[in-house]
Amino acid sequence: MEKAKKSEVVEELKGVFANAGSVVVAHYSGMTVAQMGDLRSRMRAAGASFKVAKNRLAVRALQGTAVEAISHLFKGPTGIAYSKDPVAASKVAVAYAKDNAKLVILGGSVGATALDAEGVKALASLPSLDELRGKIVGLLLAPATKVAGVIQAPAGQLARVIGAYSKKEAA
Repeated sequence: MEKAKKSEVVEELKGVFANAGSVVVAHYSGMTVAQMGDLRSRMRAAGASFKVAKNRLAVRALQGTAVEAISHLFKGPTGIAYSKDPVAASKVAVAYAKDNAKLVILGGSVGATALDAEGVKALASLPSLDELRGKIVGLLLAPATKVAGVIQAPAGQLARVIGAYSKKEAA
């Protein structure tokens, strides 16, 4: 690879490491092209990406970044899964690794925090950002519906009592 091309790849990877909410590093040895294509399409569907990068270039790109601590993971045939959502890349990578033993999760990072393989698996078990937003909205709306129900209950009871008295007087 030409020197200019290498520096271009390093700059691209620096951008990936700087802008990603999470990065997952995995070995992909023995995976077929079809399996890699399937993994990449699953990543795209979740809003994440999977990239194969040369280890030396990835280590160079990590120098001086907040996630420099994961540079020891770049040995052998490594791929990088990354996303802006802190959970998306790890969810897809861990789910794919369960189905396909050839993808081995090595570790990763969330923000400036380095994670080992177990940390990535724990991160994958967390709900995504959209799911958390939905839960918060549900929690915020629940008290309003409860208040409306409590306010309506006495009026309904009063109406039933008046209705019962009117039926009693009519009889």
